[in-house]
Amino acid sequence: MYDFSKDISPNTFPGYNKLTRTQKVEWNNRAFSTAHAFVSSAIAFYLLYVSDIFRDSAPYGPVMFRSSILSQFGLGFSCGYFIADMGMIVAFYPTLGGYEFLLHHLVSMLALILAVHSGHAHLYLYIVLLSECTTPFINLRWYLTILDLKGTDVYLYNGVFTAFLWLIARVINFVYCFVHLYLHFDQAKQVHTAGFVFLLVSPTSLGLMNIFWFYKIVNALLRTFNRKHAP
Repeated sequence: MYDFSKDISPNTFPGYNKLTRTQKVEWNNRAFSTAHAFVSSAIAFYLLYVSDIFRDSAPYGPVMFRSSILSQFGLGFSCGYFIADMGMIVAFYPTLGGYEFLLHHLVSMLALILAVHSGHAHLYLYIVLLSECTTPFINLRWYLTILDLKGTDVYLYNGVFTAFLWLIARVINFVYCFVHLYLHFDQAKQVHTAGFVFLLVSPTSLGLMNIFWFYKIVNALLRTFNRKHAP
């Protein structure tokens, strides 16, 4: 996907040719992350809300230990993405993200590896992966900024929708994750030690980072509103 973006962007987006080499790297890397976000959030939505694999009423045994070929594939796909993207972040540090991005990717990657290996806690990994649906809009904000389109209505509308979607997918969705985990804690205690630790640490650390980033998104949105209505 990185190479695909690198090939088509010069002819599709005239502004691409005016970017610096570093900006082009980030442009193409964000195309890669957008593609992953569409695939991973679509799989997560299907498994959580269309399939019955993780429904409490389904006769598949304790929900903590349920998995399927699709759930294994989806987690493996995301694990591969985080490994590749973490390599890009390290190679171009700090252009593609600071320490918080490295922490986010490291926690996510280790949690995914444990889940794929054990087949445990897939439900909670997909609750977290559903939050990837915000990534395309975060990337769109960056694209609009780098193309000097911050003053457009599209930029403002994207900011409003991003804040709303972030609140739903990365704040409220995580609250649901913690509530569900609390109600099924008897099953969680049966997970192997490393998995149990990551089951507690991973959503908690990611949830705290999401709240921090939500604060920054809202502040950025308020600044945009103020500029828009400035005399």
